[in-house]
Amino acid sequence: MKATPHAVAAGVAAGVAVSCTPFLGFHFIMAFCLAFILRGNMIAAALGTAFGNPLTFPLIFAAAYRIGIFLLGRAPERVGEANLFTLLRHLDFAPLWHPILKPILVGGLPLAALCGAVFYVLTWQGVRLFQQRGKRRRS
Repeated sequence: MKATPHAVAAGVAAGVAVSCTPFLGFHFIMAFCLAFILRGNMIAAALGTAFGNPLTFPLIFAAAYRIGIFLLGRAPERVGEANLFTLLRHLDFAPLWHPILKPILVGGLPLAALCGAVFYVLTWQGVRLFQQRGKRRRS
């Protein structure tokens, strides 16, 4: 592996961080942009987006929602019955914005920063140790 520990760790952190946002379908693009800004590895960024998957998204979005309603200073709201297919057909997300999407977005940002920082440190340490071990074997 020729990339620096920072490049790999920044890439993974970028992918993990954007996985905490509700912008499904845009995670790869967002991860590549953030990795570019952080001088991270693009392949590592793509791999980092695997943090968000069908098994983890319910947990991520539930945590982001709880954090969001706390930061917004309000109680969880009950959402009236909404026909999701009608909303998607007309691209009308207003009935979902205030009670659901806004808290998930607001809460997802600090969650993204926390998860990204944790994965940066873990990945940086792992890559550094892996590269040191490889150097010792070659010596």
